[in-house]
Amino acid sequence: MPRTSEPKLISGNANLPLAKAIARRMSLHRGTHVGLVDTRVERFNDGEIFVEVFENVRGEDMFIIQSTSNPANDNLMELLIMADALRRSSASRITAVLPYFGYARQDRRTKARTPITAKLVANMLVGTGIERVLTMDLHAAQIQGFFDIPVDNLYASPVFALDIKHAFKGQMDELMIVSPDVGGVARARELAKRVNAPLAIVDKRREKPGEIAEMTVIGNVKDKTCLIVDDICDTAGTLCKAAEVLLENGAKEVHAYITHGVMSGPAVDRVTKSVMKSLVLTDSIAPTNAVKNATNIRIVPTAPIFAQAILNIWNGTSVSSLFEQDTLGPIYDGMYAAE
Repeated sequence: MPRTSEPKLISGNANLPLAKAIARRMSLHRGTHVGLVDTRVERFNDGEIFVEVFENVRGEDMFIIQSTSNPANDNLMELLIMADALRRSSASRITAVLPYFGYARQDRRTKARTPITAKLVANMLVGTGIERVLTMDLHAAQIQGFFDIPVDNLYASPVFALDIKHAFKGQMDELMIVSPDVGGVARARELAKRVNAPLAIVDKRREKPGEIAEMTVIGNVKDKTCLIVDDICDTAGTLCKAAEVLLENGAKEVHAYITHGVMSGPAVDRVTKSVMKSLVLTDSIAPTNAVKNATNIRIVPTAPIFAQAILNIWNGTSVSSLFEQDTLGPIYDGMYAAE
């Protein structure tokens, strides 16, 4: 397949600030302007989505940047319709860049007569002609196997590790990485290895969805600065409760590093009033004004890692090289000092 002169970016309405930031970063890397393809994404009066691409994309290597975040159904349909428009316009290859992959929590049948919606969404994406997916911190790694096309799953842990080494410089010996549940142990262990910190687990038992009956800390957190690590923060109920339990078990202070800030309902208010010193989110989901204005919530950028991943895919070079802090340090332009 002949390679075009530049990768082409196109974005829906889910997270335009991130898409523009990725374009700016790619422009810096390429030494030439990389912009978003001029596109109209609108709604008819009845809510139907209409897409019109104003530039020639024939034979181009196209990257659609679109998180399937709230409103998940609208953003997913925008993605599918943009992919269809590009395929019918003879784009050479279509890659879906999903900083946040929605419906990922429905990755298995938890009881009788329930769907596996993550697989359904995978089928829909492939059916529109998308040939590759680039995402970050899938809720479950096996979702990659739901696709019959290549899926590159980036990790936030190297970025978080850079931030931790910068924010907690001089306190590294006091850190304790905490998984808020047993299912997230692998994710927390990965970050713990990167910052050379011990690991603890908060074991929770639910009586029914949305309610937590009991929490138990596995590990000694006394006099430790605890960093809770997870992929999704939705209503923040579990997160805030876990922070309280850690303090009750002797932790000195509690912070949290979460990849995808869904932050629905009372989440921001809960975090603001919680005992957590800080909550660090990525911008994989566009932060609301409430999130931006919260005094104890901080956003770390993902544009540098996504821009480099897109360039590596376009060039046919390694994406897994971005899993290492030594590679990410220069990409983040000295934002975090390498330790």
